[in-house]
Amino acid sequence: MSSERLLKIALVVFGLAFLSIYPLAIIWPSGWAWHEGAPYANDYYMMIVGVYATLGVFLILAARNPAANVSLIWFTVVSSAVHAAIMAVQSFGGVGHMHMGHLYGDVPALLLVAIVLAVLVRSSAHSTASPATH
Repeated sequence: MSSERLLKIALVVFGLAFLSIYPLAIIWPSGWAWHEGAPYANDYYMMIVGVYATLGVFLILAARNPAANVSLIWFTVVSSAVHAAIMAVQSFGGVGHMHMGHLYGDVPALLLVAIVLAVLVRSSAHSTASPATH
């Protein structure tokens, strides 16, 4: 299977995953929510859900033509890596506020998104580039 085809699949899968952040917080709160209570009870969390749901829709749309959406894909790579790094540090939290479940939930999930998309977008770009002339 070509790297472009794999990239298209990854964009749809990760787009659907980003659309699933709200249900994940209900099913596995210690790995996906940073507050007590229902996801809708926290304004911050609902903002994150909105941002990631929007990104999810645009990743699915980008799967139609990844080459035309490279900046969106790289934004997803970099922002996912940065978000995961910040959450990893915050997982250890302050006094009495440890969120270690995130080291098994959203932190590795975002690192997976960043690594897979980075590898596939680079591979896809190299495979569609014209061969160098000597």
